[in-house]
Amino acid sequence: MPHEVIMPALGMAQDSGQIVAWHKSPGDEVAAGDVLFEVETDKATMEVEAQANGVLGQVRHEAGADVPVGEVIAMIGTSAEATAPAPSDGNAASAPPPDAAAPAHEIPDGHGVIMPALGMAQDSGLIVAWHKAPGDAVASGDVLFEVETDKSTVEVEADANGFVAALLAEAGEEAPVGEVIAVISKEKPNAPVQLSRSALGDAPASAAAAQPAEPKAKAAATAAETPTSAPRASAQSDSRAPAPDGRILASPKARRLALEQGLDLTRLAEAGHPQPYHVADLEVLRALPTKAPEAAAASARRLTADLASEGFSEFAAWAQDSAGLSDAAALLAGFAGASLGRAAIVAVETVNTQRLYQVPLGPLGDVTEADPDSSPDLCLRDLRLSRISGVDLGPEDCPTLTLCADGAGLVVTLECAARNLSAREAVTLLSNFAARMEQPVRHLL
Repeated sequence: MPHEVIMPALGMAQDSGQIVAWHKSPGDEVAAGDVLFEVETDKATMEVEAQANGVLGQVRHEAGADVPVGEVIAMIGTSAEATAPAPSDGNAASAPPPDAAAPAHEIPDGHGVIMPALGMAQDSGLIVAWHKAPGDAVASGDVLFEVETDKSTVEVEADANGFVAALLAEAGEEAPVGEVIAVISKEKPNAPVQLSRSALGDAPASAAAAQPAEPKAKAAATAAETPTSAPRASAQSDSRAPAPDGRILASPKARRLALEQGLDLTRLAEAGHPQPYHVADLEVLRALPTKAPEAAAASARRLTADLASEGFSEFAAWAQDSAGLSDAAALLAGFAGASLGRAAIVAVETVNTQRLYQVPLGPLGDVTEADPDSSPDLCLRDLRLSRISGVDLGPEDCPTLTLCADGAGLVVTLECAARNLSAREAVTLLSNFAARMEQPVRHLL
């Protein structure tokens, strides 16, 4: 049976996504986990991986197309299925062969509600509870259900007005990201449906089958007008323009793998390889000639400040009691961002954890947690509770401040690449931050 590739929901409020580039062409063999295409939302550009093994075929939307969430954009199947012509209209996308048996359950027509993707590595979600029952009226913005991932439990709101015509999964069941789990109809249904995923068996409702007839027809017309064999090189080259501010642009997965494997993405930039970087670019990085140690050392900066005493611990206790600022990591991020002299995303790391904060140019109370997939402008490594007394780790993707305990005082180390900060900027950053850690109240904004 061919596997449908749908436009995923990468955010709570997302209703469509733009295909930036395809990483596979029709007829290419794909394996589950291969990067299939890139999609851009109003917040980020992300890589989408294949969910099945097979051959890519029936690509209905090329790079540059804006596609509604849940719409089928390609199929993965056997070689014969991949080369079969795409359906002529939206209804044919899920229609059974003429001699197939009638479906055991009639799914009402309407707007399909899909299992959203609430994280980059999420492939399914557990339905904790439904807040609406079959036949209930629902308005856009009403809480429809709760879904649990490996990180959190989130309330999901309805994105259409109408009535709950069908619930296609029960509380306690897990559904793959992108699968239709409910249907909202414009008119009150005469016989609303409530089914479990096990009752649906191997034929779950597809997002295309649950969409209203008019949008389906429009989507089919768009697919028919879009040539499936159009080259994608020009669209991909446009999306890989180098960053104008000198920052390294890379997907979260490419950054994570590069960090795990000890690879320096800046070497791709120095070699003139176009950005943003993706997992496939790591092979190019591995093939680059090894840089001489002397050259690498010459491009790094390392500065250290010794503090005989620190006032941060006392300040953090005061901030919690007086202002209700109980997140000490957010205070550290605020001090680091203020020392940088501009609004920034600051990563605060301990031995076991990392949290990202959006630090504006303003009061410490305005510091908020940032998207976990954001790229930090500055990293603060808090090793005060470890036995490490000093570091010399070399530069990373962004300037890094490291805190190590030294009796009643602190050792603060700044490590960065020369391209990240000039000598003057490095001295200023470390001086400002050390002063704030020593006498916090004196340096409050």
